Amino acid sequence: MEAAFGASLAGRRSFCGMKHVGLNVAADPLFTIAYTGVNGGMIVGVADDAGMHSSQNEQDSRHYARAAKLPMLEPADSGEALEFTKLAYELSEGFDTPVIIKMCTRVSHSQSVVEPGERTEPPRRPYEKDGSKYIMMPGNAKRRHPVVEERLERIAAWAETAPINRVEPGRDHKMGIITSSTSYQYVKEACGDTYPVLKLGMVWPLPEKKITEFAKSVGLLVVVEELDSFIESFCRSLGLACTGKSSFPCVGELSQNAIAEQLTHEKRDGVKLDEDIPPRPPVMCAGCPHRGLFYTLKQNKLTVLGDIGCYTLGAVAPLGAMDSTICMGASISGLHGFNKAGGGESEGKTVAVIGDSTFMHSGVTGLINTAYNESSSTVIILDNSITGMTGHQQNPTTGFNLKGDPCAKIDLESLCRAVGIRRVRVVDPYDLAACDAAVKEELAAEEPSVIISRRPCALLKYVRHPGPISADPDKCVGCKSCMRIGCPAISVAEGRAVIDSTLCTGCGVCAQLCKFDALSGKKEA
Repeated sequence: MEAAFGASLAGRRSFCGMKHVGLNVAADPLFTIAYTGVNGGMIVGVADDAGMHSSQNEQDSRHYARAAKLPMLEPADSGEALEFTKLAYELSEGFDTPVIIKMCTRVSHSQSVVEPGERTEPPRRPYEKDGSKYIMMPGNAKRRHPVVEERLERIAAWAETAPINRVEPGRDHKMGIITSSTSYQYVKEACGDTYPVLKLGMVWPLPEKKITEFAKSVGLLVVVEELDSFIESFCRSLGLACTGKSSFPCVGELSQNAIAEQLTHEKRDGVKLDEDIPPRPPVMCAGCPHRGLFYTLKQNKLTVLGDIGCYTLGAVAPLGAMDSTICMGASISGLHGFNKAGGGESEGKTVAVIGDSTFMHSGVTGLINTAYNESSSTVIILDNSITGMTGHQQNPTTGFNLKGDPCAKIDLESLCRAVGIRRVRVVDPYDLAACDAAVKEELAAEEPSVIISRRPCALLKYVRHPGPISADPDKCVGCKSCMRIGCPAISVAEGRAVIDSTLCTGCGVCAQLCKFDALSGKKEA
C-alpha cells in the first residue's frame, strides 16, 4: 500500500492488490492516503472470501470504503472488472482519491466475455512539492478532512447518473431488487427480467436519489447482497421499507437456487451423481518437510501457536499439533504474550511455528519484540525455501525475485542473531531424533531461541527425491505406527501397511517410526 502510494506520488498510476485480511494490515496507510489524495491514479484491489474457502474469517470490505471515505467499485464479471479498472483510474485522478475495487471469490474465479481495447499509457504526472497536502501532521490533516468530505459528496453526485449504476426493467413491478457483484448474476439467473433490478456498480458512496426513485417505482423492495446488510442498512437510513437479510443469510455465499427459492418460491434441486464420492479434506503432501516437525511437537505434547501457511494443516488429524491460528505473524507475538502471562500447565512447553515467507512478511517484528523483552520463547521457522500455500512464489529468503531473477538473499540465521537471538540452530525435519533433541534443548533454555526447520518443499521441480520406499508385508505387524504422521502415501490393506509408489517421495519419516524394519527403500544421497 505504501509503495503504491509512493509510485502515485511520483506521478505514475499504481495498483495494490490483496484479499480482505490483507486490507486489515494495510488499513493504517489507507485511511491517511484518503486524506492526502493522490497524484497518479491509485487503485486498491481487494477480494472478499464469502464462504471462507481459504480464509480465517469472513468479513465485508465494503465497510472499509465507508469508514475510510473512499469510493468503491464492485464488478459483477470479467468484462466489468476490466471496464471498472479503467474507470477507477479516471475517477482516482479526477477526484484526487484512491479508489477501491472489490472482488469476490466467484467473480475472481469465473470467466466471461471481455471486449479488449487498445492499451493506453498516460504520461507521468509531474510531482509538485506540497507539504500541506502530503504531510499529515495534525495541522495539515485538520485542513484535509473537510476536503475529504466535500470530495465524497461530489463522488456521490457523480454516482447518481453514472452508467455503472443502472436500472434494468422488469415485467412485474410488485417487487424490485437492488443488488451488485455476483449476487446480481444469481438474481438474473433466478428471475430473468421478471422484476426490475437496480444493479449497482459503485457500492460506496451509494446513489441516494437513484435508490429512492427506484423504490418508489416498485412495491416490495428487496436487497440481495452477500454477507452484511450494507446496502439494506443504507436504504433503511433513507426511510425506505425494504427486506433482505430476513430472507438471505449474512454468513456464507449465496446461490442461484437459494435466491430462486426466496424470490420466485421455486424449489430447485441440484443434480446428484450416482457415485458416492469420498471427501478429500486438505492434507500435507507426501514428503512435506513440515510433517516430521509437527509429529515431534505432538509427541512432546506441546502447546503450539500457529500461523498462516500450508503448515496450518499441522492442526488436522492425525497430527493435531496446533492450538491457535490468527493472522500472519501472530504466532510469535502470541507466544511472547502467552509466556509473559505465565502459561500455567503449558509453561515451558509452548512454541510458535511460522513459515519462512510469513516470517519475512510479519514475523520478524514479533521476534524483535521477543528478544527486546527477553521472553524465554522458542520460535520454530519452517523454512521450505518457497511460499508454498499460494503457488510457489519466491520470497526474500530464496535469493530470487518474483520474476525468477537472482536477487539479495536474506540469511535467516544471521537475521535472527542480528535482532538479539543468541540461540539459533538448524535441523532437518526428516530427522525425527534431531528434531526431538532440538525442541527439548531449546525449551529448556532460559532465553529466547529459534529453531530453523529447513528442507525444501517436496513439490519444487528442482528437488530430487530418492524414490518411493516399499512396505514388506512379511515384516509388517499391522501396528499402524506409520499412520500417525498422516502421510497420504500410506494406507492399510488387509491389516498391513501399503505404500502408494505414485505419491511416496522416499522421505523416510515413516520408516523411523517402524520398529520392525518393515519400511525400506533407497537412501538419499
